[in-house]
Amino acid sequence: MNRVMAIVITAVLLLAATAWSAENLIQTQKTKDVVITLKSESGQWKQGKNSFALEFTSAKDGKPVDPGEVSLSTSMTMTGMAPMIAGATLAPDKTPGRYLGSIDFPDPGTRQVTVTWDGASGKGSTKFSVPVR
Repeated sequence: MNRVMAIVITAVLLLAATAWSAENLIQTQKTKDVVITLKSESGQWKQGKNSFALEFTSAKDGKPVDPGEVSLSTSMTMTGMAPMIAGATLAPDKTPGRYLGSIDFPDPGTRQVTVTWDGASGKGSTKFSVPVR
């Protein structure tokens, strides 16, 4: 029984390590005392539906930070047209300071990303650009 349990635990750890290593960096943004990291399996956003992870860590010690309520939205300006706006669906992951999200882009182009948060660790927002290929 112990041997079976050891095999199961090893398999779970290997799967977790594989899933973790499958995420690639899209963008890192430091603001005040928080570092926000945007990751996805491919390391980029593409036209269509995208899944991603958003992580909040302390700029001082790299430990996870609980940002509370988080939102992520994007906009893309086009000459002579209203900006194209897309909002992400976010849900807290099991890991503190980590959120899993999805967003859909109808076409490629550079998006202005806005991340906002409001929680026990403080309130804030940041903006950065991400290309959609």
